[in-house]
Amino acid sequence: MRTFVYTSHPSRVVFGSGAVDRLRQEVERLGCDRVLLLSGPHLEAATARVREALGGRLAAEFGGAAMHTPVEVTEQALAVLRESSADGIVALGGGSTTGLSKALALRTGLPQVILPTTYAGSEVTPVLGETRDGRKVTQSSPEILPETVVYDVDFTLTLPLPLTITSGVNALAHAVEALYSADANPVTDRQALDAISLVARSLPRLAENPADGEARADLLHAAWLAGICLATVGMGLHHKLCHTLGGSFDLPHAPTHTVVLPHVMAYNAEAAPDVMRRIADALGVPDAPSGMYDLVASLGGPTSLRDLGMPQAGLDRAAELATSTPYPNPRPVTAEGITELLTEAWHGRRPEGPSSTETKLARLTEQVVAGFGQAPDARVRTLLSDLVRRLHAFVAANDVTDAEWQYAIDYLTRTGQICTDTRQEFVLLSDTLGVSSAVDLLTNSRTPTTTPSAVLGPFYTPGPPEAEHGSDIAGGLPGTPLWVDVRITDTDGEPLEDAVVDVWQSNEDGFYDVQLPDLDGPVLRARLRTDTGGRLTFWSILPAAYPIPGDGPVGHMLAAVGRHRYRAPHLHFMIDAPGHRKLVTQLFVAGGDYLDSDTVFGVKDELVVDFTPHTGPTPDGRPVDGEWRRLDYTFRIAPLADRTRSLRP
Repeated sequence: MRTFVYTSHPSRVVFGSGAVDRLRQEVERLGCDRVLLLSGPHLEAATARVREALGGRLAAEFGGAAMHTPVEVTEQALAVLRESSADGIVALGGGSTTGLSKALALRTGLPQVILPTTYAGSEVTPVLGETRDGRKVTQSSPEILPETVVYDVDFTLTLPLPLTITSGVNALAHAVEALYSADANPVTDRQALDAISLVARSLPRLAENPADGEARADLLHAAWLAGICLATVGMGLHHKLCHTLGGSFDLPHAPTHTVVLPHVMAYNAEAAPDVMRRIADALGVPDAPSGMYDLVASLGGPTSLRDLGMPQAGLDRAAELATSTPYPNPRPVTAEGITELLTEAWHGRRPEGPSSTETKLARLTEQVVAGFGQAPDARVRTLLSDLVRRLHAFVAANDVTDAEWQYAIDYLTRTGQICTDTRQEFVLLSDTLGVSSAVDLLTNSRTPTTTPSAVLGPFYTPGPPEAEHGSDIAGGLPGTPLWVDVRITDTDGEPLEDAVVDVWQSNEDGFYDVQLPDLDGPVLRARLRTDTGGRLTFWSILPAAYPIPGDGPVGHMLAAVGRHRYRAPHLHFMIDAPGHRKLVTQLFVAGGDYLDSDTVFGVKDELVVDFTPHTGPTPDGRPVDGEWRRLDYTFRIAPLADRTRSLRP
């Protein structure tokens, strides 16, 4: 049974685009009247924006932060702080500026507000590393933790790509080392894996388009999660080495982390195999250490200490310093082992995986990915590269055999062979695996004022017959009569005239017309157009639950896993109005069967509605013996300009 101790380090976080607009409010919330603004070079525009946000609360500025927080620089900033009588600190920049702010707070007890412009993550940790006489010393104290962090994604949009890459890998290092920390716990494990996955997805996107705001937000989100890990659990060999190399040999902080990380992972791989497997899964690669190296190399990041200015003659000294004091690590730390690790990192050699098979597979994966590297369409390149990595990782993780893979190929072949103009088995496969619903959720994210979308399904046919208002689309088929009265409006409730609305459904036995060759022409499907009030009406029959076809590969798959084939009763709608987003959706019969186990995972609570039972007179005077149902519903669709795509964690 796993045992652990979890201690959180609370601090306030403000995250988003334009978050700097809340800076003065956050400063005042801490009771500060006069603040010292710390900033770094190449941040003129951001610094001006912070000055504007602070207004009269700005007392003084200091722009001389340096890597590894030299104590002499801290003394200079401390003098400025005292001369200005500042009662708070605002820091804008990366790890160097954050480190200086922490050093000042530790000496004065003043509150801090940090605005990160990189992905260092140290802004949410109670840890300070200072350099004195060429040696970096780290300490932890609650007084070091900033009170508030303002993550303004806009401040990262112009971060140069090389710094973006190394800063992002620095965040990866926090997450990786948290997973095999002696203090690891379920909370930080989840945060670390989420951070690794976010960084692995966002960095390649930024390599293609450094101004991708969503990728920047994902990476900043990941840096925050990784920083929380760093704040919560103890770090080990990786951070010890990087502090030694940076403090004693004046190597750049983030690039050093970037070079060293794959080699520390390789050093610890045999001692922490489960952790490395989870990291590999999060990266989407067969082997974690070599996959991390390949990620850095593919992005054009630094891969050798030699290129960072590390003298080869200093490797033994670095190993001696790194092993001078004991600290937790999965594999025992020895001077010989660390010297070998640093030598590999100095030369920039690709770490070998734990077995020759995994190493060869990792190389094969990168060869295949490289084959898409010249694709002129960046989106095609990204999708295919990610697909290959995930497919190869799936094959490796499950040790897929020749026979199993051949069965999969044959299964897909049979799926394609059964497809016709009236039967889309591949759509059924996508639906029953939940992929259609997943794509729908990601593509058609909506505001609360719009009607939710739903999957298209395999039985839609383009160009259904035109129908007049009030007509009967059931074509005389038996079933409980259903009167449908719907309106189409925009998000403000204004009716939309001349919207084209396609409707289709199954008969009472669960078959669509395309499945019934003896029928004379299309039935239970039609195309109608809204009137000036955005309204349309028609007669049909009450939809029934029905099984998807069971005689093909999808049916065989469901039978093999013990799943039923039934869809909850529903009526399909496709709505297309000029100047508005097309809506594909379904309305489900409240109280119907399989609402909680629809075989294609298509039911959304908002789309479960009353098909109200009635007897007696009908809305248009049509004579009906016995019960009939009525569906009244208003669809709200969004203007084209409202199209949004949700951020992915």
